[in-house]
Amino acid sequence: MSRFAPCLLLSVSPCLLAAADPLASGPPAGGKAGPYSFLVATGPQRGQPTCYVCEQADKPTAVVFARTLSDPLGKLLAKLDAEAAKRTDGFKGWMTLLADKADLDALAKWAQGQGLKGLPVGAVEDVDGPPAYKLSRDADVTVVLFAGRKVTATFAFRAGDLTDDRVAEVAKAAAALK
Repeated sequence: MSRFAPCLLLSVSPCLLAAADPLASGPPAGGKAGPYSFLVATGPQRGQPTCYVCEQADKPTAVVFARTLSDPLGKLLAKLDAEAAKRTDGFKGWMTLLADKADLDALAKWAQGQGLKGLPVGAVEDVDGPPAYKLSRDADVTVVLFAGRKVTATFAFRAGDLTDDRVAEVAKAAAALK
C-alpha cells in the first residue's frame, strides 16, 4: 500500500498548485476599458440602465465586478466610496453585480447596510458580465482601475480571497490612480 503513496502525491500536487495560481480576470494593464450598461440600484439613476464608463471619459475610475455580496466586498466598496468623496479630480467607483436576474431592492438594501454613501451599485443580468471585460468565472470579485479608458491595474479574487490586506492593496492602487 505504501508504494501507491508517491503516485497519489503526484496526482494531487498539480491540483494544489493550480489552486494557488494567480487568477486572471478582466482586461490586463494597458488594455482598454470598454463601455457597458448596467441597472443602477442606488442613487439618482436607480432603475435606469447606465454607462458610467461613458460618463467618466478620461477621469480615474475603479470598477468592481462581483458575483456574490459579502462583508469583505462591502469593506472594499466603502474604501472606494471614501476615496471618491475626498478627491476633486473626478475619480469615481461603482460595483456591478453579475446576476441572472437583478434584484435592485435587495442590492440597495445591502449597499445601505454597508454604509455606502455615494458609490453606486447595480447589476448586469449576465453572469459572464460585459463581453469586452472577459471576466473569469472563477473570480468572485474583479476590480479594474483605469484612467482615459486605459487599464492601469486589474485585481481578481476567488471566493474567500478578498482579505483585509487585499482590500488595502486595492485601495492603495485606487488612491494612486491619476
